[in-house]
Amino acid sequence: METQLIEIKDFVSFTLAIIALFIGKAIISRYALLRKYSIPEPVVGGFACAAVVGGLYYAFDIQIEFNLAVRDTLLLYFFAGIGLKADFATLLKGGKPLLILIVLASVFIFLQNFTGVTVATLFGLDPKAGLMSGSISLIGGVGTAMAWTPTFVEELGIANASELGIASNTLGLISACVIGGPIAAYLMKRHQIKANNDEELDIGTSHQSNSSHIKVDYFGVLRAWLWLNVTLIIGYFIDLTMQEAGLKLPMFVACLLAGIIIGNLGRLIISHRKVKDRSYIEDASQGLSLIQDICLGMFLTMALMSLKIWELEGSLLYISVIMALQVMLSVVFTIFVVFRLMGKDYEAAVICSGFGGVTLGSTATAIVNMTAVTQQYGAAHRAFIIVPLVCGFFIDIINAMIINLFVYF
Repeated sequence: METQLIEIKDFVSFTLAIIALFIGKAIISRYALLRKYSIPEPVVGGFACAAVVGGLYYAFDIQIEFNLAVRDTLLLYFFAGIGLKADFATLLKGGKPLLILIVLASVFIFLQNFTGVTVATLFGLDPKAGLMSGSISLIGGVGTAMAWTPTFVEELGIANASELGIASNTLGLISACVIGGPIAAYLMKRHQIKANNDEELDIGTSHQSNSSHIKVDYFGVLRAWLWLNVTLIIGYFIDLTMQEAGLKLPMFVACLLAGIIIGNLGRLIISHRKVKDRSYIEDASQGLSLIQDICLGMFLTMALMSLKIWELEGSLLYISVIMALQVMLSVVFTIFVVFRLMGKDYEAAVICSGFGGVTLGSTATAIVNMTAVTQQYGAAHRAFIIVPLVCGFFIDIINAMIINLFVYF
């Protein structure tokens, strides 16, 4: 029987993602165990949708294809907001931890690729095929995997490189979404770290706060939306400039940088003019938080609901073994190395939840994990500056250099 392909248009896909996010929120609010380990709402909703899609494929041979054109734009809005909120004072405070995390990420990329090459060799495969289950598909993501596929197929003769990359990325993304919260919970319990009482979160709303009493002004949202759009426009030109200089990075990195520039210039002007009435600034900040929260939740929900579980069937034994080892490596390295070197405090625990997410998933996964943890235990402002900069900017450059080293040497 031939598989029936059903393509869901972008508007309907977006609507289904909203429904899935509501389902995730309902499930999280019902089960305290999920809240205890800071499992993100988009993860639950996205998985629920992916499970239904997988069931339709296996039971009725129906393949659902979502049009997710808006998904990447949501990510741009989110990182533009991160940049607008970042101030140079916080960045300067995070100088040393930032450098430490860059070094740790570099070391981990080597370990991840070494693990991939070793397991591939043990399974009798081309050792370099293991790179597709290393930093190419995990830290790099599906985009990096697709970009490297022609090289692996045409130059290295690894015919199933695409399947290995997609399968590894799928399992990695699933794992990344569920290990971040438990890692932070374990570290806080093991080292008796107290929760932070600061409920002024960088993203989202604290579980302890009464969200029904949080008021968002209409024009506050509109101001935030305007500044986000301006940031995206400037980010577009920054991206073009970087490409002209031969530096190819994800578009959201340019938006993050544009946000940092605009946000700090705005704060400098306001401080210089000694503005007394800051109510409109606070309204815009609340509006910005609201838009960020929606964009991040919708992005991850749409990313997970589009997972094609059946694509894992190809090299199931190999993929299962190597991904089990990659997850173990990520958890052990994060708990015993990253946490200790990042200060062994609450900020370090939040950073660890993000590090566990990005090593197997993406920058967005890392931020979602940290958001879920801070909603449970309180704000971690420095973590939301350090992790996006390392994961969204430096790690892509370092990963590209290390991948080239493993492929051509």
